[in-house]
Amino acid sequence: MDTTDTKIEFDEKGVCDHCRTFYREIRPHWHTDEYGRAALEKIVERIKKAGGGKAYACVIGMSGGLDSSYLAYLAKAKLGLRPLVLHVDTGWDTPESSHNVKTTVAALGLELQTKVIDWEEMRDVQLAFFKSGVPHIDAPQDHACFAAMYRFAVKHRIRYILTGGNYSTECIHNPIEWMYYQTDSRQLRDIHRKFGTVRLRKFPTTNILWHKIYLPYIRRIRLVRLLDLVPYEIKEAARFMVENFGYREYPQKHFESRFTRFYEGFWLYKRFGYDTRRVQFSSLILTGQMSRDEAMELLQKPPLDEATARQEFEAVATKLGISVEEMQSYMDAPFKSYRDYRSQAGVYQLGSWAMRLGGLTLGGKR
Repeated sequence: MDTTDTKIEFDEKGVCDHCRTFYREIRPHWHTDEYGRAALEKIVERIKKAGGGKAYACVIGMSGGLDSSYLAYLAKAKLGLRPLVLHVDTGWDTPESSHNVKTTVAALGLELQTKVIDWEEMRDVQLAFFKSGVPHIDAPQDHACFAAMYRFAVKHRIRYILTGGNYSTECIHNPIEWMYYQTDSRQLRDIHRKFGTVRLRKFPTTNILWHKIYLPYIRRIRLVRLLDLVPYEIKEAARFMVENFGYREYPQKHFESRFTRFYEGFWLYKRFGYDTRRVQFSSLILTGQMSRDEAMELLQKPPLDEATARQEFEAVATKLGISVEEMQSYMDAPFKSYRDYRSQAGVYQLGSWAMRLGGLTLGGKR
């Protein structure tokens, strides 16, 4: 990490606060040993008990990325759970992601359901975020995926949602100025109200009170991060999935979505100078999966080469139904941040503080 994270702080030894948070708050409480296995057995038992007599014990949101694909294997083949797989199609699937979802689900004998987000509404919200000038233009896609998953669990009366989130590859979080909270419906609606043109009738939304209080404490629907309770190393997991499921790898984490590939590989990098690989590599360095020298060497090159970046720029503009010149005008527009629009940032920050205090989460955005 560097000072493109404007809130970064270094101590007298040059160690940043991201690393100090990992050593102080995450590593001492993150167990993949016998303690973790015991915790895993307990949560698996609870999931099976809650799913007793039902067709499915849990639901897995599967993007086609490595984390969710490996999670599906772990849940079904290793833990004997009965997951129902949901794939949310926002209109930006890549051939690799479609292949990975279909082949993994078929090999494991799982049922796959796909939720297709209305494209005209998806497109309109994404264009509104481009026009707003904020960095986090991927928020509409993430918001739709999260909201669809929560609604899916409620509809099917499934009490456990298994998520591929994990400390092994994600112990360092993106700074909030790079990627604001994706589930803030107040900000999404405010930006869309100012810049959108289509009324949102089908676009799934959520809000922090609904998914952080109502769902877990009233409907008793819980998110579970099984990958935090088992040894999980990205290179070994990828090798296993390639050899056993014909999994197709991506050049970078999160590139299973073409829009996210454009967003993280070009838009954030070129327009704002934010390189999400710094966050991803920092996580791998702290968890012993990459050397700092290797990371620094990789960072000497841009995430996407110039020819690929230009191709993606044109492809995304075409998909959104705008000209390359209009896309370039958004690229050249004044910078804005989440602070320039209505939000629930205070609620999120208070909730994050309370969850860390209660031991319900480790680390977190600042």
